[in-house]
Amino acid sequence: MDFFKNLDISTLVYYFDMNHIREAIDIPIIIVLVTFVWSLFYCLVKYFSTSRNLKTIVRFLSGFTRNDLNFRLNEMDTWMMNNPYVAPLWCEFRNTLVFSQSLEIKDGGDVQYQDVSSTVQNVQTTADPMSYFNEESLITSRFNYKMVQTMPTILTGCGPLFTFLKIAVAFGMIDFSTQEKTISSVSSFMTSMQSAALVSVVAVASSLIYLVVERILYGNLCKRPFIKIRVLIGELFVTVSAEKFLYEILRESKINNSSNDNVAEAIPLKIKEAFNDSVSVNLVPYLENLIYGINQLNKEIKKVGKTGNGNEDVDSLF
Repeated sequence: MDFFKNLDISTLVYYFDMNHIREAIDIPIIIVLVTFVWSLFYCLVKYFSTSRNLKTIVRFLSGFTRNDLNFRLNEMDTWMMNNPYVAPLWCEFRNTLVFSQSLEIKDGGDVQYQDVSSTVQNVQTTADPMSYFNEESLITSRFNYKMVQTMPTILTGCGPLFTFLKIAVAFGMIDFSTQEKTISSVSSFMTSMQSAALVSVVAVASSLIYLVVERILYGNLCKRPFIKIRVLIGELFVTVSAEKFLYEILRESKINNSSNDNVAEAIPLKIKEAFNDSVSVNLVPYLENLIYGINQLNKEIKKVGKTGNGNEDVDSLF
């Protein structure tokens, strides 16, 4: 209570003087801290958003195996095209896919299925998947990554900028006109020098903290899901070189020619078998019945000849 009793107008003016308020709230330090907090918040928002999209892709790709692509490629294509995050990349990558199918070869009466290639899967790609699903296309192009990388430099540069600015202002405030003003201005000058040094310390410290936090967040939120996507896509799609792809085409052509030759050789045999089956099923029973009827007719004629009844009995047979 004694403190409030001893207050006077001059004391109140001292405590509420705008100069002292500006010294208590150093504008350059506030600018550095606001820049640091804003850049860190931007980094967090973008990294968490990117991480959520990447983890969604990882969960979807984890449900596929290389053999599943033979009959589930349409399902993957539909999901990828409906996902706006990865649809443009998948649309370009889909054009590099090639398909090798099994060929049916008939050897005599047996049916054999022979793969076009025994060393690769049915769904292949002629380009490296990492050319499409890389770190730039999946992560850094989704936000202003250059600004994120530049923020430590900006924070560090704010330190010397505001430090020299405050020093210049402090030198301009020194007044040597009287002894009292000299003492007061020198005291204010030392305070300004301390504040100028503090700006550089805050700027460098915020830059280091931002750099460490940004690297940790990038590695945990973005880099790890991206590595999983790269591994999954590499396991699902086998890359075939141009030379190997041409070799597969030639091999497929040879197998087709062999299959055509087998079919051409089998056509006469199949026609013969079909004719024999048709004759045995349809014509033979008819001929048997015809021969049986002729034999019965012959027997009747012989009986009529033995009895000697003449032409009338022969006509009665018909």
